[in-house]
Amino acid sequence: MRLYALVWASIAVVLAVVFRAWWIPSPSSPVADLVLTNAVIFTSDDSLPFADSMAVRNGRILRIGNYSFVKEVAGYGTKHLHLGGKVVVPGFVDSHVHLIFGGLQIMRVDLRGVNQQDEFVRRVKEAAMNAKEGSWILGGGWNNDLWGGEFPVASWVDHITPYNPVWLSRMDGHMGLANSVALKLSGISNLSEDPEGGTIMRTASGEPTGLLIDSASELLLPWIPKVSVNERREAFRRASNLALMRGVTTVVDFGRYLPGVSPELSWEDFADVYQWADATGKMMIRVCLFFPLETWTRLLDLIGKMGRVISQWIYLGGVKAFADGSLGSNSALFYEPYVDEPHNYGLQVTAIETLFNMTLSSDKSGLQVFPCLAKTTIYVFVVIGFTFSFFQVAIHAIGDRANDLILDMHELVVSTNGMRDRRFRIEHAQHLAPGATARFGRLGIVASVQPDHLLVDANSATRKLGIDRAQKGSYLFRSLLASNVQLAFGSDWPVVDINPLGGVRTAMKRIPPAWNDAWIPSECLTLNDALKAYTISAARACFLDKELGSLSPGKLADFVILSTGSWDDFAAEGSASVEATYVAGLQAYP
Repeated sequence: MRLYALVWASIAVVLAVVFRAWWIPSPSSPVADLVLTNAVIFTSDDSLPFADSMAVRNGRILRIGNYSFVKEVAGYGTKHLHLGGKVVVPGFVDSHVHLIFGGLQIMRVDLRGVNQQDEFVRRVKEAAMNAKEGSWILGGGWNNDLWGGEFPVASWVDHITPYNPVWLSRMDGHMGLANSVALKLSGISNLSEDPEGGTIMRTASGEPTGLLIDSASELLLPWIPKVSVNERREAFRRASNLALMRGVTTVVDFGRYLPGVSPELSWEDFADVYQWADATGKMMIRVCLFFPLETWTRLLDLIGKMGRVISQWIYLGGVKAFADGSLGSNSALFYEPYVDEPHNYGLQVTAIETLFNMTLSSDKSGLQVFPCLAKTTIYVFVVIGFTFSFFQVAIHAIGDRANDLILDMHELVVSTNGMRDRRFRIEHAQHLAPGATARFGRLGIVASVQPDHLLVDANSATRKLGIDRAQKGSYLFRSLLASNVQLAFGSDWPVVDINPLGGVRTAMKRIPPAWNDAWIPSECLTLNDALKAYTISAARACFLDKELGSLSPGKLADFVILSTGSWDDFAAEGSASVEATYVAGLQAYP
């Protein structure tokens, strides 16, 4: 009996060894945690544009290619995903969001999509009925172009908010509506002067209408109570969940910083929300943070202490400032006046001398952080994938004159501080003068653009600029690519919805609502170009391309499974939805 048991025990050991040898690769090939098979994987990596299988280990891509190659690293404990031909793409990188501000907007009066005055008033009235007397009613997202272009005025809501101050920001954040209670509380009257870089809209008799443009909002915003830490943390949670639902795994966050807003808010959110979430394991998406340009020395000190990579979740990106306002608020800066306001050329929100001096100083600091390093050491840093420019400068510019001013400024900075890999960014680059696209390419400046903005601007650009100006210089995506410009796509959420697949389709089709044909069809992109602008190009635009942006061996395993099972149909129509989002190889949505 003892011999019988010994024989079976020996057989069991042999079988276990054989089984283990069959399932577990050799020590030189680590076992994958997850293997995807039978997929159409768009990698955003030109060295291997497509694959059908991918292996993930410890949150990074272990192998990618055909099944026979990838299956070698499958073993005991490997999870298998058989995708039945579904399309897989890298996790989307939204190159321009205001994450916590967007999350706060979710919890406030939502005026997005409102196309009638009555509905505008109804939504504010609903909020007023639930508000305590004296408390602020906050919200926004309205777009006057949806109801014909007429701007709202305080009298629209005064009668339903007699005991509550109201502040409702326009969708672009460059204009807001205050009711009479808020105007009185903040001391804005017919005697108030326009601040530099801002405008108090007035009636013919000089009385404020309730609309404040760009930095004029600084007269009112200090009177609004600060948002609590818990509210901001909840806003971050909601925003992160929405991003994952849309396939976004990384965002470039420009914070709650807008003209007229305190630069301290971005730093408060960094400490109270981002560092807290990182320390408590509550980060769900990766964030690359930008701070107000006037605080660049604080960012330099922080990078000196912590480096640019705080964790696998938080990266310190750079600094941002504003050159002009927005088209919808008639404050984008142009060479020629607005057709509907013949004496208005737009606003220069920040003096160009101020922008130049801060940009020059912050850029120069990147060369002085480690003055003892020899040129050979700098070369090693570049070779292994780091940059000697320790943070980027991003400037908001929408009008053609504003863009040219910033191009001129960057050219002067380069001539003063010398050539290196800076990846200066111009945020929006919506309307460009002749020759501007070539200058972007020659200077190596990133064009951080938002495709879905054109859906709301197509009609208003024609009305405000005239057909000829609008057609020749608006949203020149293909022209920028043809000039070898780094094109980075984003949403500017909550200005428009955070929805990369919608942005991809818009870049391909350029058909605004109620239109039958494309607006400026010569600027349409292919699916491949649009996807790259939301993945590898977006990652490269913020120096994260060594870690993410493509499905390449060694990179973070952030990817999205789409609903479509036909690449040809996807390439033709640009239509798909998100079925699942994975961050570091783990399912994060649904």
